[in-house]
Amino acid sequence: MESAIPQHLRAQCPRQRRVPDDYTPPYPSYVARHAKTVTRVVMAYFGVQFRDDTPAQLATAQTALAHLDADFGAADGPGHWDRARCVDDTGAVNVISIAYWDDPSAFDRWFVLQQQWWSDDARLADGIGYFTELLRPRVESYETLFSANDRTEGIAVLSQHLSGMVKEHAYWGGARDRIPLSQTDDLAPAGVPARVAIGGRVRITPHDNICLIRSGQDWTDTPPEERMMYLDDVEPVLHKGMRYLRDEGVAIGCFANRYMTVLDEQGRATDKSFGMSWWTSLAALERWAESHPTHLAIFGAAMTYLSTLGPAAKLRLYHEVTVARATEQFYEYLNCHPGTGLLHAT
Repeated sequence: MESAIPQHLRAQCPRQRRVPDDYTPPYPSYVARHAKTVTRVVMAYFGVQFRDDTPAQLATAQTALAHLDADFGAADGPGHWDRARCVDDTGAVNVISIAYWDDPSAFDRWFVLQQQWWSDDARLADGIGYFTELLRPRVESYETLFSANDRTEGIAVLSQHLSGMVKEHAYWGGARDRIPLSQTDDLAPAGVPARVAIGGRVRITPHDNICLIRSGQDWTDTPPEERMMYLDDVEPVLHKGMRYLRDEGVAIGCFANRYMTVLDEQGRATDKSFGMSWWTSLAALERWAESHPTHLAIFGAAMTYLSTLGPAAKLRLYHEVTVARATEQFYEYLNCHPGTGLLHAT
């Protein structure tokens, strides 16, 4: 059994974990292991917002996505990227391309060139919305978790490998215990986000220690009976919880939530989904997870499902949780409705 925190990131005098030293998790889980030379990564969310029942907007969005695809293939492009889609509470379609770098210098070079198109004033007249939500955290500031060790998602695709079975999971507070910085830092938020208008664009000046979670499900490999069980018994409960966070989450510290369907290279829906939500703090996310009826319902449905199937379950689960300083964040919105992303925070 390994610690989720790699040896070179362990503190000499860490805070006490929420479980005793002899705790043994009830099932295996794994975390991403980066090379020691990787000290900071980039997680970049590039969004296009439009109405798919409006032919002109749909055509413009497709052009924008094709341009972004070409940018990703250019020099210094991301080491991994994927794309997902959701319809928000206004009925707008949001297609988000999520790109990851483990070399911030390469990202900086790429971003300068990419912004020549993305930030051109011509975008103001395109008739669709664009947004960039960007984190560049130190590796001490985020954690990952996977239910299986033969496939990666998100930032973990850029890791060297997945760990062996780790100890810090399957209890409330496990995510905090897997974040190396939490050994010596309470990761408390500081400051208040503010809105700044810049020539037709809106930027959000963030606060310290905002929290982002990407939490995914992959039922690609499930046999018919298990697939039906997931889609009938678990997914509706998950969908309800995601909708609550989207529509009412601000009251409990969730600035924005998107329940995304992952798309393939042809833009078709896959058997993968994830929730992506921005929280005022890790503590706010923990409170929802531990005590709110919507998450307890999700947890209960998932545990019933997994306990029924046992080791035979083919559903794959993963997540990444990041806590970022204000200087590690960047948010910009153009032609987006007021409830988009971090605009909802101000």
